[in-house]
Amino acid sequence: MTDGNAQALDDSAHAGRPATVSPQPLAADRRSDDDRDLPSRTDSLGSALSEVVGGPVGRHALIGRQRFFTPLRVMFVIALVFLALGWTTKSACLQTVGTGTGDQKVANWANQRAYYELCYSDTVPLYGAELLSQGKFPYKSSWLEMKDGKPALQYDGQPAVRYMEYPVLTGVYQYVSMALAKTYTALTKATALPVVAEVVMFFNIAALGLALAWLATVWATSALAGRRIWDAALVAGSPILIFQVFTNFDALATAFAIGGMLAWARRKPYLAGVLIGLGVAAKLYPLLLLLPVVLLGIRTGRLTGAAKAALAAFVAWLVVNLPIMVLFPRGWSEFFRLNTRRGDDMDSLYNVVKSFTGWGGFDQNLGLWQPPTLLNAVSALLFAACCAAIGYVALTAPRRPRVAQLAFLVVAAFLLTNKVWSPQFSLWLVPLAVLALPHRRILLAWMTIDALVWVPRMLFLYGEQNRGLPEQWFTTTVLLRDIAVVVLCALVVQQIYRPELDLVRWRGRQDDPAGGPFDRAADDPPKWLPDLLRPAALRRVPLVPPAEEPELAAAGEAGGR
Repeated sequence: MTDGNAQALDDSAHAGRPATVSPQPLAADRRSDDDRDLPSRTDSLGSALSEVVGGPVGRHALIGRQRFFTPLRVMFVIALVFLALGWTTKSACLQTVGTGTGDQKVANWANQRAYYELCYSDTVPLYGAELLSQGKFPYKSSWLEMKDGKPALQYDGQPAVRYMEYPVLTGVYQYVSMALAKTYTALTKATALPVVAEVVMFFNIAALGLALAWLATVWATSALAGRRIWDAALVAGSPILIFQVFTNFDALATAFAIGGMLAWARRKPYLAGVLIGLGVAAKLYPLLLLLPVVLLGIRTGRLTGAAKAALAAFVAWLVVNLPIMVLFPRGWSEFFRLNTRRGDDMDSLYNVVKSFTGWGGFDQNLGLWQPPTLLNAVSALLFAACCAAIGYVALTAPRRPRVAQLAFLVVAAFLLTNKVWSPQFSLWLVPLAVLALPHRRILLAWMTIDALVWVPRMLFLYGEQNRGLPEQWFTTTVLLRDIAVVVLCALVVQQIYRPELDLVRWRGRQDDPAGGPFDRAADDPPKWLPDLLRPAALRRVPLVPPAEEPELAAAGEAGGR
């Protein structure tokens, strides 16, 4: 026993405590990241899960000193497991059938297999429907919508001509994936590589890029979480990934959106704007993230950064879109036309109301592709009203809300009021919810409900005649999902008005890890902002006038007489 250990043993004995002797000399450097949140100690769910790997972290552990299994790398492992599960749920639809070369074989979707196997993905049918299988460039090529084997006419008597329906970055991503898939097919003709249906290879290549995009989302979320880095484990292991990460291409936009938030948190407004602009070029929703930045810029009097981010976002979006806009304007504008003429989607609240009430909807007896004018107006007005309410909360709450809280509220309001909520849209909410409301059991409950909506959805599409499910089984789960999202919104608003309940703010020891220039910024609204839109402490005219002094009141009455 060394002299140091003997002294420690002697001190413990004199103190009346059992001796604790280190088996090895203590390290000279005993720095520890003690500010980090430790779910195995602070969260009952985290504590229970930690038993799988040996139990909660020890009281004397040095935090943040692991060289290999850092929190981020552990979360990457979790994400890879869930991404693999996501691919597995689609694998039943990726079986190659047919004979000949890869471009002659197809994926096995016979007898509505995609529905009863729960393996549907937009990627497979889009490969043929949007002429990618023919090697044609999106936005340049068009096709006629068919009805009963004949070219269809739209409501105004014109031929129903279709183009690629996705924003430019997503369309180009599909084109590049197609080019790589065709390259593989060419290699199978020249070498002994296994022959795989070209559409299956297209799916696999696209899925690989989407998986990398989700890993980038996990990385950015972990960086935005600050001391609560382990919150990002719910992004890595969200049940929603299992069915939705490879259903469409939304993981691309999510990666750009959360990357833009990280750039903003690191006080790089131009980079934040560029990433958000690229996200808008992939999917429209990242544009919504600029609203919280503008609102908090008004509240703090720091609008310069918001203006830089908005300018950079527009320039980045324009650089990506301008070539297609100029060369193929008709194909480029298809995305916007499609969104104006779509009706209420089966996953929307409007369809839920129709399902339970028998209501026919806002616009009835419309022709092919005739825009639902009233539905479009109602949806836009409801979203505008929600944005106005969020703006009021952002500007008048006793303490400035966090960026992630407002971002979650805006995106959730958009989904709830929108006429379309495709299943994969729920991926947008996952990182925002984790950053806005890091209550793991609550989030896991919502994510599980959302993930399970997929099962009755597929079985409803399979049809009751095929022993599928009636519509109201599906719409009931949609309603439960929407109620869960509304509950999350209510909890976020509660914590905005009662910041002592906010786990991120750690009882006032932290402000806003994702806030960037807003982190610890004082309220300094512009002079033109009316009192109604100011925090109560900064209102120039008190809501309740102070009581007059008795002498002054008496003098006033005498003067009046």
